[in-house]
Amino acid sequence: MRKNYKEAEYKHNVKTPDKISKISQRGIIIRVLVLILFLGIFITAAVIINRPDPTDVPSSASRFVFVPARVTDVLYDDAEPDYVRSEGRRLGKQELKIEILGGVHKGEILQLTNYLSALANVDVHTGDRIIVRIDTNEKGMLYAVMYNYDRSMVLGVFILVFMLLLVAIGGKKGAKALLGLIFTLVCIWFILMPLMMRGFNSILITSVIAVVTTTVSLLLLDGFTRKAVSAVLGCTAGVAAAGIIAALVGYLTPFNGFNMSDAESLILNVTDKGMKISGLLVSGVLIAALGAVMDVAMSIASSVNELYMLNHDLSLGKLFVSGMNIGRDAMGTMANTLILAFVGSSLNTLILTRAYDIPFIQLINSDYIGVEVIQGVAGSIGIILTVPLVAFISSWLMTRRS
Repeated sequence: MRKNYKEAEYKHNVKTPDKISKISQRGIIIRVLVLILFLGIFITAAVIINRPDPTDVPSSASRFVFVPARVTDVLYDDAEPDYVRSEGRRLGKQELKIEILGGVHKGEILQLTNYLSALANVDVHTGDRIIVRIDTNEKGMLYAVMYNYDRSMVLGVFILVFMLLLVAIGGKKGAKALLGLIFTLVCIWFILMPLMMRGFNSILITSVIAVVTTTVSLLLLDGFTRKAVSAVLGCTAGVAAAGIIAALVGYLTPFNGFNMSDAESLILNVTDKGMKISGLLVSGVLIAALGAVMDVAMSIASSVNELYMLNHDLSLGKLFVSGMNIGRDAMGTMANTLILAFVGSSLNTLILTRAYDIPFIQLINSDYIGVEVIQGVAGSIGIILTVPLVAFISSWLMTRRS
């Protein structure tokens, strides 16, 4: 009787090639239309958000013109290596003759003085490519000021190598992951930052961007499947947990965006446009935790999916236990990744605190260390909470009949 029931159910669910073809065609058309609609809305929103405000006053930095140049000759060089404080870096002065390689002054030959210090040390030779700032003096004469090495070519090749490796090793999945990464960066640069600068609630906007980028990245990577949906839901919940914890600890300590680095510069430059600085701490936690939480969420959802595909008789409870076991391994490594990323980004400051022999009570209560602790620990807690959330959601979705 059970065999006949299974055969009847199988025959009922079998689709003929014509049915499959029609369903596939209809699905492709719907996906293309949805994609076109989404891209249209996204591009329109980005154009509107980034439209210049006629009331904006250009900053002093926006009036500077930076162009590539090539050193055609070193006219004078008195720099000598300093082994006492600069580890052999040459300190002194250079007189350079340069050729402008871009902009309206392309092809013009200028002369500039290049001062070499321990920090501002653009030590160049004939043929080197550099970036200079050009301007005119009170007499209307064009002059150039050294800015930095021209690193654009090397960095461009470096990024290209990363993209090629991602696609070569990851195949279609790698290409989709690359598209998701590009979409995330575009959202942050062209949507999130302009809205923050216009005075919108930074926590709310960051939360929306996090949900949108997570959904697009994971659905793009794996399609509209139970695995992807469970990863999206778990990742969203984990990032939200990290943000809530950061906001709670920030309220109790108290810490907010005004305690972060560069807050003074933001006050001087963007608060007149209505930007709210206090919410930047939680926004930073949401963005920093997003990548690690997404990684853990997709790893667990993918593992649970594979287990269920191998054995459809596994119950929700067994799948959940397996997902938790897998998640514990990922949780430990990703928590380390997030904490060490914050340590690496603040390594110079940490070394400086050791050099000054700052007392622990002063160190732990300083703004910089407090902010780093909140960001690192809140993100790690988000990763920890993501493990049971994704394990349960993916197990529940996999074992559903419909």
